[in-house]
Order: sequence, then C-alpha cells, then structure tokens
Amino acid sequence: MATTEVFQDWDSPHENLSSKTTRMSTTRTTTKTTTRRETSASTKTTTMTTAAKLYGKDLSEYDDVDVDDLLSQLSPEEINILAKEVDPDDSFMPPSQRCSYECDKDPTGPLNRKKLIDHINKQALETPDIPELKPYVPGTVRGKKWIPPPQDNQKEKEADEQIAIDLGDEYEQALSAASQEEIIDLAAILGFHSMMNQDQYHASLLNSGQPVGLGWDGITKASQPKVFPMEPPNNTDVDATIKQVHDDDHMLADLNWNNIKNISDEKFIQLFEALEINTHLEALSLTNVGLTDKTALRLADAIEKNSTLRVLNVETNFISPSVIVRLIKALLKTKSIEEFRCSNQRSQVLGNKIEMEITQLVEQNPMLLRLGLHLEFNDARHRVAAHLQRNIDRICRVEYWEHATMVAIGSGYYTYTILPADFLKKRKQNLALAERNDTAVPGRGSDILVR
Repeated sequence: MATTEVFQDWDSPHENLSSKTTRMSTTRTTTKTTTRRETSASTKTTTMTTAAKLYGKDLSEYDDVDVDDLLSQLSPEEINILAKEVDPDDSFMPPSQRCSYECDKDPTGPLNRKKLIDHINKQALETPDIPELKPYVPGTVRGKKWIPPPQDNQKEKEADEQIAIDLGDEYEQALSAASQEEIIDLAAILGFHSMMNQDQYHASLLNSGQPVGLGWDGITKASQPKVFPMEPPNNTDVDATIKQVHDDDHMLADLNWNNIKNISDEKFIQLFEALEINTHLEALSLTNVGLTDKTALRLADAIEKNSTLRVLNVETNFISPSVIVRLIKALLKTKSIEEFRCSNQRSQVLGNKIEMEITQLVEQNPMLLRLGLHLEFNDARHRVAAHLQRNIDRICRVEYWEHATMVAIGSGYYTYTILPADFLKKRKQNLALAERNDTAVPGRGSDILVR
C-alpha cells in the first residue's frame, strides 16, 4: 500500500505563483533522501528529491496548480461526489460525515431479529460455494505429506543411566523378592502418594491389607460414604437457664444455646444482665442463634463485669466487624476469658484497618489462649499466632510453678539450684541414713529452702 504525504499551507491562498512555489503550497507526493556532512568549520546539507508518482504517472506537472481555483470551478453536485470519494481522517468530525457510504433506501420498519437471522441463513444456503482450483479427490494427497522426524532415544538412555542408583546387593535382593503389596506399603511409608490411590494409601497406613484387584494398574472405585446420624436438636430450656444464671447456680458451669431458633432480643438481654452477677458460669456458647449488633454490644458490657467466664463462642451470627472489635476490647477488662470464637459472621472480609486493630488488642491481652477468627492479611495472622503462643507458654510455666512444690538448694554465695519436690524426699532419706552412719552430706542444713 502506498503512503501519500500531503504538504499544505492555507494561510495565504492569494499570493503569487512564485511565493506559492517557495512555500510548497501545492499537494505533492515526494520522496526525500538527505545526506548531512559535518566538519569542524561548517555544515553542508545535500537534498535529493525524486519526482512524485501516482499509479505510475508523473505528478510534477501539477505542482503549480492552485487547488482553491479548481475547487471554486466545481459545482455543488461535483463537490458532493468528491466528498463521497474522500474519507477524511479527522477524529473531530462525526462518523456520519466521515463515512462515504450513504443508503438511499427507505426504512422497512422496526428491527426484527428473527427475520434478519432467517434471511442471512437463507442467503448463505442459496449462495453457491466458490469452486476449488483443484477439485478434491478421495485418496489422493494434496501437497507435501508431513513425515515426523526420527526420534533420538540416545538422550533417554543417557538419562536412565544417570538415574540408576546402586542400592547394594542386600537392598536389591530384598526389593526384587518383594511382592506388589509390600512395594505399595513401602511407597506409602516413604510418602510417594502419586504412585498409589487413596484406598491403597490408607490400607497401608492402617495395616489392613491391600484391596483385592487394586495393584499398580488397578482402578479405584468410589467408596460408599459413611452415614452419620443427624445431630439431635438442642432442647435446652431458655427460660430455665436464664433463671439458673441469674440465681448463680453452682451446678451450671457450661451453657449451650447453639442452633436454637427464634430467640428474642429480650431473652438475650435477660441472659446478659444475669451474666454480670454470675460467678460460676465458665463456658457460654451462642452459635447460630441470630445474635445481632444490638445484643452483641450488651454482651460486651456483660463481659467487662464478669470475672469467671473462660470460654465464649458467638460464631455464625450477624455481628459486624466494628462490634467484633468491641467484644475483643471487652476481653481486656475482664482478663479471664481464655478462648474466644467469633468467625463466620455477616461480613466475611474484615478489612485491613479492622484486622490491625484486632491484632493490637490481642497483643495487649495476656490471658487469651485461643482466638477463632479468620484474618486475611499475613501480618495480622502471624502476629496474633505468635502472641497466643507466648501466652500459652507463659501460662504453662506459671501453672507448673504453682502446682509443683519447688526445692532450692544453695551451693555457694547467692547460688541456688532448683530441684523438683521428689528430690526432697530422696534427700531426706539420704540425710537420715547419713546421720545414722555419721557421714557428711553436701548441702545440708540451712542451705535447703523449701517453697
């Protein structure tokens, strides 16, 4: 496709012919070749211009023709015909003026898509196929037949030689004499899961024998799913348990309202008001009971005044992220709850701001050991997990020191050795035996400190 460059200057159309020639005011198609030579003294530029051609015809004779004069001699009909032949590349013009196609037919009515598709299909079926230059003959090969290149198996042989491992005569003899079931068990022990199916793997782990007909080439059939009984409905009496919590019944240490439907907000408020004065309830589970923000805020106020509750579960409810933050903030005041679960709420995604706020609150809580909440960002997950692990380690150490009787034996100036309580009994026996035999025992007397 030829490219036409148009150089036009419409600023002064009425100047003389010489000025127009100087300013290149005509439409021409040119090809320029410029050679530049630079020296330290001067710069010379040489330009060679070839004659422009259109369809092989020299256009140099039209260089001095005035386009305005030609356009002024045309009639309106001729200008309209010329405008239809020219498609101006101007993005500021509307498409109706840029397009040279004009339909002179009258509209036949509104668009009927079904009739249009039927008409297109009918024309496609009635239009004859374009005849082939070389007709198709069955059984003849048209063109060159593709022949695959010969495969080079040398690389595969070299790879096999490199992979081969010498296991020794003992292992080679054991593996060669092993049965197929024993090889499958060995693959399961080594963790080669891709070499076996699930039935073979679990049979190897349970040592229950390989299924019949399931070798290396066996087909795994669908196993019959286990039928589990339906969970019985929760028959907990709501009013009775509220009265027990209000009366501070020492027999009620675990309250479970899971999956109880149609609990009114008044019942929740009565329970949370009773929870403020209760001193025996240790676990409260309110999963899938329709807890909303209004009642959850009342629960947060009750948690701040309760000092015995250790486990709180409010999963699968309609609590917003901001109220979840309020509940976690209430855990800081009570400092007795060790496990708090509140996942699967109305909003599945908490957001970065809420998660960072929850992370800061958890890091300030020294008693929380378990948190059931889905955190999307890695930073929040890692910080919360690390803090909970530190709390668990510290609690374990504190419980060990509180429940175990410790013995400190001094071996020098301000130097003591911590020993378990069992060592004290043996040492007392040794002291008694040494006193009978009149022998010296190191660390005897005032250097023993029992706590």
